[in-house]
Amino acid sequence: MRTTLDLPDNTFRALKAEAALHGFKLKELVCRLIEDGLAARAQAPIPARARSALPVFRPPTGVKHPSLTNAQIEDLLAAEDSHARP
Repeated sequence: MRTTLDLPDNTFRALKAEAALHGFKLKELVCRLIEDGLAARAQAPIPARARSALPVFRPPTGVKHPSLTNAQIEDLLAAEDSHARP
């Protein structure tokens, strides 16, 4: 199968020199390196990523919670703070 790879210039030059030193065509060397890399990964499987815990959904209680504005929440917190101070 044909494909196109975008390689950094330094990597391409190193591959081309390596292929010439060993008497391979560039595509033969790249194929061999990829096959070796895949074989090495098959022998040492990639560790599974840690998964985050699933959210816990609780059944509804039937209690209605009032919807409050930010201002109402701030007033409640201020009132709570004033009662907490001696």
